[in-house]
Amino acid sequence: MEQTIVAPATPNGTSALAVIRVSGNESRTILQKMLGVKNAIPRTANLAEMRHPESGKLLDSLVYIFYQSPHSYTGEDSLELFPHGNPLIVRNILQAMCSIQNVRIAYPGEYTKRAFLNGKMDLVQAESVAEVIHSQTLAGVENAHKLLSGKFSSDIHALAHQLKNLYASIELDVDFVEEEADPDVSGWKERFDEIQNRIQNLIAHFKNSGTLNRNPRVVFYGAPNAGKSSLLNALLKENRVLVSNIPGTTRDFIEATLHLSSGDVTLIDTAGIADIPQNELDKRSMEQSESAIESADLSICLVDITSVQTEESQKLLAKARAKKSWIIYSKKDLKENFSETNSADEIFLSAKTGEGLENFCKKLEATLFPQGESSDEYWITSERECAALKEASAGIDRIQILLRENPAAELIAFEMRQVTNALASIIGEISSEDVLQTIFSGFCIGK
Repeated sequence: MEQTIVAPATPNGTSALAVIRVSGNESRTILQKMLGVKNAIPRTANLAEMRHPESGKLLDSLVYIFYQSPHSYTGEDSLELFPHGNPLIVRNILQAMCSIQNVRIAYPGEYTKRAFLNGKMDLVQAESVAEVIHSQTLAGVENAHKLLSGKFSSDIHALAHQLKNLYASIELDVDFVEEEADPDVSGWKERFDEIQNRIQNLIAHFKNSGTLNRNPRVVFYGAPNAGKSSLLNALLKENRVLVSNIPGTTRDFIEATLHLSSGDVTLIDTAGIADIPQNELDKRSMEQSESAIESADLSICLVDITSVQTEESQKLLAKARAKKSWIIYSKKDLKENFSETNSADEIFLSAKTGEGLENFCKKLEATLFPQGESSDEYWITSERECAALKEASAGIDRIQILLRENPAAELIAFEMRQVTNALASIIGEISSEDVLQTIFSGFCIGK
């Protein structure tokens, strides 16, 4: 008999409430022995005293909800407990439950793995659960919800259905074609072209989850004393970075998080870039700055508005335009009569007075978190899913070659099975235990 699993579903730490999840046949045993409940009403929140199953010692007064199989997240009898969020209370409850025979602490991702194995969701939806939890941008969260709702899975099922219909007609040719007679392949190329186009369209919607779900990285660079650190502090509304009038105060690059309504942005303040380094430490600092600029999602060059005409500033401006960096003319409060350009990538502001900061943040948000994508559009974020699509695409390519050079129905039928298996692996209809272990091991322990 499969063991019953228990685990906290909230992070370790002090809080008003915590959540503990239970899944398996012993959920009813825990109800009876620890909560004194014999006939729980499913999906109803109830208050009860939770006691140790052996000593009867009071562990906590809490709210519980019982979910009867198969109407639960995992498809098994389940419990959700809401004790007070003292880590000592949570630990005592977990230890007490595990003293009951056949009850143990869950492995990472085991709840979602059981949900998949019990047919509550397919593998695409199971993977998207982790994306919902770990996405660091609103766009990533919204995309994960689309995958969790089954949009991608529905497209795979529709594609598989189209393949199966075509496969059925090919199998008829394999079974009934007369000896030494070629099958009638008229119209097959067009149908396989259509399938290939649909697969390629799905592949085009792949975005690595590390890119989609991490904070965008914005790097500020410029000459020493251009105002990079002052701007960073003004955006964060705190003295996060040491500021002085001495050029070269910032030696190493400094990271900080800017909270925008659409998501968080990682701001990076780099060491000043000069024509000639003063010493070896200065040289290494500038090399680090250059490396940060190259890896940035958006690079922003700061130029002191009072020194725009210097040779050093002109070189930096040329470099920034070549890199397609944004250009910020800082310290605007020191030169009110400066003639502003009409370039969309050139901004004028003052960290001291705050002038231009609000518009800069709006522009930053609009660029890094663009809106207006179709409500039905989604991105594939799993390398595994993308690899399976590419495998299916390669199979279609082989079929097209057979249609041109050797249209033998049995060979085409074999390749069709390979393509169908590749698609089936995406949603988990064909998956090895190793694949499942890799996927679910990355989940948190309570999910």
